[in-house]
Amino acid sequence: MSAILSGIKVLDLSRILAGPYAAQMLADLGATVTKVEAPWGDDTRGWGPPFTTDFEGEEVAAYWLSCNRGKKVIRLNLKEDSKEILNLISQSDVVIENFKPGTLERLIGPLPKDKIICSISGFGATGSRRDEPGYDLALQARSGIMSVTGSGEGEPAKVGVAWIDVITGISASSAILAALFHRERTGESQKIDISLWDCAVAALVNQAQNQLASGKDPQPMGSAHPNLVPYRAFEAKDGWFVIAVGNDNQWQKLTELLNLNSLKEWSTNEGRVVNRHAVEGVVASAVKQFERGQLEELLQGIPCSPINRISEALADKQSIDRGVIKMVNGVPTLASPLRFMSKN
Repeated sequence: MSAILSGIKVLDLSRILAGPYAAQMLADLGATVTKVEAPWGDDTRGWGPPFTTDFEGEEVAAYWLSCNRGKKVIRLNLKEDSKEILNLISQSDVVIENFKPGTLERLIGPLPKDKIICSISGFGATGSRRDEPGYDLALQARSGIMSVTGSGEGEPAKVGVAWIDVITGISASSAILAALFHRERTGESQKIDISLWDCAVAALVNQAQNQLASGKDPQPMGSAHPNLVPYRAFEAKDGWFVIAVGNDNQWQKLTELLNLNSLKEWSTNEGRVVNRHAVEGVVASAVKQFERGQLEELLQGIPCSPINRISEALADKQSIDRGVIKMVNGVPTLASPLRFMSKN
């Protein structure tokens, strides 16, 4: 059912990652997506090395490929070709743009009211920071996520991908789908205001709620979890291995499989969190006796995994079974995560 949005036309006027990622998700669902790039191209075309070729054989940074599959790309100058862009908008159901608030309208004039317009910006259309630019790294710093990422020793660490951009892209695509459904029911179009800031703060989930409940700022804990124990990476004989105990039954099973000397007060998650260092110390001592492959075999039924390199994740048997790599015009790229299974 890859053509579930067949007949829907999307104009992607966005650059970099959040907007293009949202448009790519709609293309994955079967929408016809036209991406308008400046005559010199999207900035991410030059964000390399590594470089490869795009879907038409032009050299491009691998970064660009990650968020532009399934699109027709044309080059236009926003100022000089405003009439042509307005014509493209008039033919579209959805327009995605990520200029500073008000910029698109200032350059090309009022936007049609019968189109779904998704505007993505750093801080949104309102508020004291509305005119400030928003790049993922700066938003990671300001939103607080970098204060809980990494070990807390040495320099601050960011999430290893543009986490806020991706979350914003997913949120934008969800909002667009809701707007399409609303239009189907009522005939009314929506103007959507999505910001990296709002999405970043919302995605702090339990860490932000922990602060609201306790009044205390969460601290960086490496791979550990503020609310679950044991839930972190431990060092095995041949590398690092994650054990993620999510409930008391799993803990009981872990103690049996690893022959752990568990105290009575550790039988509940609350007790394990209170006694975090002692519990983790016992688990760490046991894990050191095994290689990662042995642990995977032994700990069946308990969430666990070796810490893979990306090449290992892409080559994992589940990646192969699910087809996470897709060939597009002879170019390997990541496949859509959206899968639909017919009831027939």
